[in-house]
Amino acid sequence: MRLVNLEGRVGLDVAGRFVDLALHSGDRFSSDPMAAFARWDEIKTWAADQTAGAEGPLIDADKLGAPVPSPTQVFAIGLNYKDHAEEASLPIPDVPMVFTKFPSCIVGPNADVPLTGERVDWEVEQVVVIGQEAKDVTAARAWEVVAGMTLGQDISDRRLQFSSKPPQFSLGKSATNFGPIGPALVSLDEFPDPDAVGLRCWVAGEPMQESNTNNLIFTVPELIEYISRFCVLYPGDLIFTGTPGGVGSVRDPRRYLAEGEVIESEMDGIGRLSNRCVARG
Repeated sequence: MRLVNLEGRVGLDVAGRFVDLALHSGDRFSSDPMAAFARWDEIKTWAADQTAGAEGPLIDADKLGAPVPSPTQVFAIGLNYKDHAEEASLPIPDVPMVFTKFPSCIVGPNADVPLTGERVDWEVEQVVVIGQEAKDVTAARAWEVVAGMTLGQDISDRRLQFSSKPPQFSLGKSATNFGPIGPALVSLDEFPDPDAVGLRCWVAGEPMQESNTNNLIFTVPELIEYISRFCVLYPGDLIFTGTPGGVGSVRDPRRYLAEGEVIESEMDGIGRLSNRCVARG
């Protein structure tokens, strides 16, 4: 199942056409994207029988919003790929390095990114979406509490992030539109192996990052077990699982985002983000 948010209404993406959840179910389900988590299993069962037909409008990518527009919590993981830790000359963590992105930074897959300075960086990431309230979940059953996956960019103002010692992450990664996600929320049954999904990133057409989630230091089940030991996870919560090597701040010479450049991100089975960098208003 591929859920999308088209102009604020949740629906299915069926072969590129939009099946409005509320309209096509006779208002059995809500049009609110956040309401889908309360009846996730019912929606999946209903969705299996849906076809777009001739009446399903083609999905206009420019009108897509974040598939999860208002998460309660947004967790993110630092240094969760070995090559990223190595390029930053930092040790491999013994436990997950957890920080937060503020939910207000979450935007759709084609939103512009206002640059907050001259040292703004890109980080393509798998994003896990929690499907049910969960606490003290074991790794063995962690995938059971996941609704699906989407794709994200953890845009980062490195000057702000490392403006003091020790560094602070959350504010530098939570400026306006610093959390594009999408284009769809895809249920786990759509992936041959949810623990091995390819992802990649280009900036201004130049390939910057390419990896697979089977290279994560801490797997998704391990992350959920660790986070849920301390925090209650709620339906619609997001976990940005970390970025692979290839970010701009550790290149020689360093490479940062510039006005007019487009960040293209891609993840197998999910699709693409396309985010233009613009001047801060």
